[in-house]
Amino acid sequence: MKSLVSWVLSAVLLAWLGSAAEISYPPLKIGSPAIDFTMPGVDGRSYQLKDFAAARVLVLVFTCNHCPTAQAYEERLKQLAKDYDGRGVTLVAISPNSPKGVRLDELGYTDVGDTLEDMKVRAAQKGFNFPYLYDGDSELASKQYGPSATPHVFIFDAQRRLRYQGRIDDSEREDLVKVQDARNAIEALLKDQEPPVTVTKVFGCSTKWSDKADDVTRWMEKVRKEPVKLEAADAAALKALRANQGTGKVRLINVWATWCGPCVSEFGELLETNLRFRHRDFELVTVAAQFPDERGQVLKFLEKQGASTRNLLFGETDKYRLLEALDPDWNGALPHTLLVAPDGKILFRQTGALDFLELRRQIVPALNALAPWPGMK
Repeated sequence: MKSLVSWVLSAVLLAWLGSAAEISYPPLKIGSPAIDFTMPGVDGRSYQLKDFAAARVLVLVFTCNHCPTAQAYEERLKQLAKDYDGRGVTLVAISPNSPKGVRLDELGYTDVGDTLEDMKVRAAQKGFNFPYLYDGDSELASKQYGPSATPHVFIFDAQRRLRYQGRIDDSEREDLVKVQDARNAIEALLKDQEPPVTVTKVFGCSTKWSDKADDVTRWMEKVRKEPVKLEAADAAALKALRANQGTGKVRLINVWATWCGPCVSEFGELLETNLRFRHRDFELVTVAAQFPDERGQVLKFLEKQGASTRNLLFGETDKYRLLEALDPDWNGALPHTLLVAPDGKILFRQTGALDFLELRRQIVPALNALAPWPGMK
């Protein structure tokens, strides 16, 4: 196996050569010793390989928050950890993803991203019963293990020699699973036997190496060049907007104003929410609650923000007609946000500064109900 120094030199050389082709880090070879690491966990502790020295079998699963395939395996990982608790098997999950290497449109199936703070939120929500470690800042250990996708499992024996690497099982849909590759390898090692299979292919989202940061930057530059438009909308148009009939989309409506501090401060994150979900059955519509003769300052703000969303300006002078047309239950305070299903049902309503995590937790299941991602039942 390459020494740490030679591996680092190789990585530097690859980076210097550029990213004309996708840079890859090959998976650790069978028989190789486990790579040492120091990584923070979601529980606030720092972990090293030696912390798991007591395990007869060590299972390292490289996974993440945002990937739908990784999400499909979360409950199975919890069950695996539970089933082998007390049998000398330790399961450790590691996120290898650099947040800098993740495009916003790759977050369209999740309520959280891949930062350590996001991992804490995910682990708490899902009740993970195993250590969940973060390697996204340096990726030093992850690039030596070489996970091709998330999830990707590496199983080591008591001497910390790699005995199996590949998939957890043969289908992201649990009801279609026929071969339990990871469990088969664990059972064999507990019996001091050779796993029936030692290497398999994996399936899932590509690992988000830090090398992809330049691609993310280029994508954002392209997004920023999209045209910004502003349309006038009277009370009848806003009433139809609220009804959301015939679109087949989950519609997010945000009412704001250039003079509203909370509106302005959250507008950037609102646009990020749009970039997350716009490739799905989703539409963000911003409604400026200002007078028609203020169009110039509204458009200037939208252009500065790069708001290539659908943007409306209330085309009447009676603001109370806006309230009644858009949401009769609204008291008129700004900002005001509605999440509307294709049948017109209000899925989420918030007056005042947005709770974006709660908003995304309403958006994701609504979109999944319209168009389930491939791994869902």
